[in-house]
Amino acid sequence: MLRVNATFLRWTARPLEAVVGRRLVDLLTPGGRIFHETHYAPMLRMQGSVHEIAVDLRCGDGSRLSVLLNATLTRDEHGAEREVLVAVFDATERRRYEQQLLRAHDEARAAEARAMTLARTLQQTLVPPVPPRVRGLTLAATYRPSGDGSQVGGDFYDVFPTGPDEQVVVLGDVSGKGVDAAVVTSLVRNTVRALAVLHHRPSSLLAELNDIVGFHETDRFCTVVILRMRREPDGAWRVVVAAGGHPPPLLLRPGSAPVEVDVNGPLVGILSDQEYTETELRLAPGEVLVLYTDGVTEARREGELFGEERLRATVGRLGAADVPGLVDGLRDEVVTYQDGVTHDDIAIVAVSAAPDDEPGPDLETG
Repeated sequence: MLRVNATFLRWTARPLEAVVGRRLVDLLTPGGRIFHETHYAPMLRMQGSVHEIAVDLRCGDGSRLSVLLNATLTRDEHGAEREVLVAVFDATERRRYEQQLLRAHDEARAAEARAMTLARTLQQTLVPPVPPRVRGLTLAATYRPSGDGSQVGGDFYDVFPTGPDEQVVVLGDVSGKGVDAAVVTSLVRNTVRALAVLHHRPSSLLAELNDIVGFHETDRFCTVVILRMRREPDGAWRVVVAAGGHPPPLLLRPGSAPVEVDVNGPLVGILSDQEYTETELRLAPGEVLVLYTDGVTEARREGELFGEERLRATVGRLGAADVPGLVDGLRDEVVTYQDGVTHDDIAIVAVSAAPDDEPGPDLETG
């Protein structure tokens, strides 16, 4: 170094004689010296200038000073290197800000990872791993999250008793994904369980659920279909069905094409004081009710939906004889239709009156 100004001497806490005659690289930290030799010096020789090179200077009092270097290489008329003009900028505040920003970024990623772990744990409680074994009823279910499964969705289902030979089957879909959707999903599922004790009619249950979800401080809404089932002496089940914005179940009878149950109602959680209707049917042994979320019918391939017609054809082809096979086969058909990459969660539940008094197989989560 041939000359420096007083500001540089004050920043580095060194006298003039300790600086002039030394190389700039000698005042850098070990990491800075490596960067000088591998990047700074080669770029300066090739380009003639460098801008905003971040390094740390070793000061005379043992401290470090974060700086930015701008440098220009001058040459004589023969092209030989003559001198380098270096402008040094104090980057202490900038480096502190960058470090704070990096820490904030790391903390945000850690918080997101914790939230995702919490949401996945929460969602596992929304998909019954071991549902009740119900005498005279065969149940099968599957749940397939969208994409690679890392994003928590809002689909859920539940099966629980409300009395001797009485069961409630619920399938729902909360809008959105992530932690917020998982929280609302938990609210809906647990609220349905509580309201099922107070309301014998599914339509009344949905009306109160609608007001509770709407009152909750969230912009989420959901679709829900509820089956209230009571076993009759001959082995059939009397089923009352209500739906809030959810696709109607399919009823499959042996030897017949599947048909939609005639039930519909408004979305849950959008507007208050909504009215819901219900319909009643008899589920005889060998007949199947298939419940599904819109991840089935709205599955896309090259812009074309899987659709309701393809759904009915698939259910009819798979048949009612093997309920678990029906559920798994329908799921596989929808996944294959999307070339293995699902764009929305898929949840399917099927219930069938068993032909005898033995309980059906456990609910499976595929």
